[in-house]
Amino acid sequence: MSAFAAPRTIIATQAGMVDFRRRSLLQARLRLLLVILIFALLGLAALVRLTFIGAVERGPAQHSLADALLPPRGEITDRNGVPLARAFPAYALWYNPNAMSEGGDGGPPLVRSPEAVARELAAIFPDLDVVDTARILAEGRPAYIRRRILPEDANRVMQIGELALELPQEEDRHYPQGSMAAHVLGYVGSDGNGRVGMEQVLNDRLLDPATRGEPVALSIDMRVQGALEEELRSGMLSVNATGAAGIVLDVDTGEVLALASLPEFDPNAVTADDVRVTDEQHARGITAPAFNRVTNQVYELGSTFKPLTVAAAIDSGAVVDMRRRFGATPYEVQGHMIQDSHPLGASLNTPEMLMHSSNIVTGHIVDEMGAATLRQYMVELGFNERPYIELPARGFPIWEAGDWQRIRAITVGYGHGIAVTPLHLASAYAAMVNGGIWRPATLNRIAPGQAPRGRRVFKESTSARMNQLLRMITAYGTGRNADTPGFRVGGKTGSAEKPGVGGYRQTTLVSTFAAAFPMDNPRYVIIAMLDEPQGTAASSFQRTAAWNAAPIVGRLVPRIGPQLGIYPDESRDIDLTDLRPLVGGN
Repeated sequence: MSAFAAPRTIIATQAGMVDFRRRSLLQARLRLLLVILIFALLGLAALVRLTFIGAVERGPAQHSLADALLPPRGEITDRNGVPLARAFPAYALWYNPNAMSEGGDGGPPLVRSPEAVARELAAIFPDLDVVDTARILAEGRPAYIRRRILPEDANRVMQIGELALELPQEEDRHYPQGSMAAHVLGYVGSDGNGRVGMEQVLNDRLLDPATRGEPVALSIDMRVQGALEEELRSGMLSVNATGAAGIVLDVDTGEVLALASLPEFDPNAVTADDVRVTDEQHARGITAPAFNRVTNQVYELGSTFKPLTVAAAIDSGAVVDMRRRFGATPYEVQGHMIQDSHPLGASLNTPEMLMHSSNIVTGHIVDEMGAATLRQYMVELGFNERPYIELPARGFPIWEAGDWQRIRAITVGYGHGIAVTPLHLASAYAAMVNGGIWRPATLNRIAPGQAPRGRRVFKESTSARMNQLLRMITAYGTGRNADTPGFRVGGKTGSAEKPGVGGYRQTTLVSTFAAAFPMDNPRYVIIAMLDEPQGTAASSFQRTAAWNAAPIVGRLVPRIGPQLGIYPDESRDIDLTDLRPLVGGN
């Protein structure tokens, strides 16, 4: 072996080791890359699976934790956050006669007699009828005995020791304010869906997991709502009226601050009698408590239309001079006598006509502007369509299609021959006093600066003149019982006979007062209506609106004015300087 043999062998060995190490390192890297690739593929598969489950296979059992923490139905509040409708867990008392037997056969359903168990239940629930409850228990059929049971009462039921008395937990809809604003809210049926009211309108939103966590704020102000309902109820009971309706409307936004229809119902405990009437009751004109008189019932609202007619005449140029006098003696049109309830003199000017509410002079003013012109203004005020509001129950006006004959236009001018809802009237008065812009009414709270533009019906100058005239009616005319010191109320009475078989029924009236305040800068319109009021001591034995509907507004305004930021100020009023001499004012 040569001297160089050993070094060559060493070099070859070293080269082989380096080559081996390279191959080993390469294999290790390949294995590591393979492992990473496998994990990446597993991660990708998991991600795809999760995405698929979320997008396609998601069902009731796959709701997220966040969904589980949401209420089963969203909350409704008033404009200030006061809760109006909430969902909460509650217990029910369910009678299960098969609880003590397997397969539905076997032993008796109760350990003690039905009478004994009924007496024990009545000790927990004092308003429970013992006889009816004992009968239900004795019949041996499954039945609800009680809904909406408090947890402490449920514990007491369990202590009775009867297995047939089960206490399933259910989700319940609760209305903390009771019957207040019931016609606005509606109620939730046994299927979990809203009925009438905003519960029906907002049903999908209130049930959607994406939105039910945020309360829905309505335009209603519960302070105003409570005051309106109290004053309407007091006025209705004092004159034995069959029903009442009222609304408070923001003239600049169309927001409904309060809406009341009486008699009311309790959405916490709706009965069959609340939602339907018998054929006999319907024939007598009786409506179910859940029926909304404000948005769904149409009425001939009488002389409350006269200011709207005058506004149309001023706006169209038919009436320019407030001093101009019109004849006030009865006259005949197409076989119909146009007359007043009592003589008002030989002639009246426009302010006097409104103050004394003359049908005759209203007819002459309608003749001045023409039937087509009056009809067009009524169209612009929305009287030919259902009222604009979110509620599903909206009555269609009694409206004569096509061109109006002279007699039709004259009677519409003083509020007969046309039937609309009180909400129609409120929106029209808002347009008349707010500068001339008609806007749809809404039960949704509107953010500042977001009011709809609406449509112009009257010129601003027309609106300014009408504000003077409305204030004058309340200060000196038929609306004096609505005048409230410092609040500058303006408005017009309307007392219309109700139609019946063979003509109008002289013994039944719809009495309405349509008002706005404060007239130097109108902010709110109020409609107060009584259905079939009677002459009682409270109304000086009178049935007309001046004696029953107007006083409701007179009591309501000082209650709600300060709550709405309007305080009495007897040093302020709208300027009537140019009108007072025309009506003998001082």
